[in-house]
Amino acid sequence: MAVAFDEMNIPGGDLRPAYQELARWLKETPPEALEYRRQEAELLFRRIGITFAVYGEAESTERLIPFDVIPRIMSGKEWALLEKGLKQRVRALNMFLRDIYHGRDILRAEIVPDDLIFQNPVFRPEMNGQQVPHDVYVHIAGIDIVRVDANDFIVLEDNARTPSGVSYMLENREIMMRLFPDLFARHKVAPVERYPDELLSALRSVAPLSASGEPTVALLTPGVYNSAYYEHSFLADKLGIELVEGRDLIVKNNEVFMRTTEGVKRVDVIYRRVDDDFLDPLTFRPDSALGVPGLMSAYAAGNITLANAVGTGIADDKAIYSYMPDIVKFYLGEEPILKNVPTWRCREPKDLAYVLDHLSELVVKEVHGSGGYGMLIGPAATKATIEAFREKLKREPEGFIAQPTLALSTCPTCTASGLAPRHVDLRPFVLTGSKSTTIVPGGLTRVALKEGSLVVNSSQGGGTKDTWILDE
Repeated sequence: MAVAFDEMNIPGGDLRPAYQELARWLKETPPEALEYRRQEAELLFRRIGITFAVYGEAESTERLIPFDVIPRIMSGKEWALLEKGLKQRVRALNMFLRDIYHGRDILRAEIVPDDLIFQNPVFRPEMNGQQVPHDVYVHIAGIDIVRVDANDFIVLEDNARTPSGVSYMLENREIMMRLFPDLFARHKVAPVERYPDELLSALRSVAPLSASGEPTVALLTPGVYNSAYYEHSFLADKLGIELVEGRDLIVKNNEVFMRTTEGVKRVDVIYRRVDDDFLDPLTFRPDSALGVPGLMSAYAAGNITLANAVGTGIADDKAIYSYMPDIVKFYLGEEPILKNVPTWRCREPKDLAYVLDHLSELVVKEVHGSGGYGMLIGPAATKATIEAFREKLKREPEGFIAQPTLALSTCPTCTASGLAPRHVDLRPFVLTGSKSTTIVPGGLTRVALKEGSLVVNSSQGGGTKDTWILDE
């Protein structure tokens, strides 16, 4: 594997400009003072109770996501390029979703194969011809970005269903400001605090036409047993909106109401953190106790906006991902600003043959996988694991894609033996309303805490960092 791009140090001993002030500060700060603040940060996170649940672990269901106190820093110029690329990509994603549920020009142009859409388990035929307010399907996108050199930003995956993690971005910043005011004073860091206001105004802007002057927004959660429940309650609180479960909502005459202490109140926009399958037992899974019976008929009647729209899972699909450069060119007539990782589609015999021959050097992912589960990292896997995966691949090749193993960039990170480089990625959150697309400067930096590890997912032992965009 190539040597990873170091975001702080230039080969030969120089520092990248964005990190010069941090390097000076680190020189002046004794290691024990840093360690003391690291422990203090952990204490604060425990006190606030920011945890996430890990499914399938018998001994512990709630875990603290480890937080690394050394910020990841990016120059304003780098951010400007990334921001432009993110806006371009999300615009194309929204146009793609509108098209596959309406005119299907992209299928007629034979850019994306029909069967990849129609035989896809996350394609929702119920959405065919369904108008969504202002043609916005993906109101909140979490686009995972990695770097392998100083010039390019590469998209690792698009999260267009119910992207999570933004509460950590906000909490990380709050804790850093509290514990490191001296470090903040030496930098001009662009603020992230306005995310809740921007999210609320984006959600209100896409309310149905029949909504009242001040549309009512509610956040729909699967409930306390969901792994991201902390984030649901955190966001509802920050946005000043009601946190509701399916049982708190009722549908009457194709309108959605929530039960409140003062009686029922109409809801115009639902920021839903419940997957399509569970939204409405009358349309999707009849055994779902998390949804609202009749919600889809209110949606079809145009009386409620769901954010994100139903059927956006198709844009999350990792086989669709491989067509994104073509999708951007098709709808926008522009070259993609953000690169894609070269991807072999195992559904294609030629690609499959190559992948089977090179399993020990590739990363193989499930097309609908998430959280770092169900993937093979060839260079780090045992022979037995590779052989077991080979059988799985032969059985259902259409369920997988493969990519080269990327040397993700590194940032300085606190470890037991002092500061050391660890691999990172970045999830910026892109908000699309009726009039504009906005991105707060930064996002959630995830860091692989194990030495040499490339897996940054919190469920696999990754941690997070505060992300500083310098306001130049």
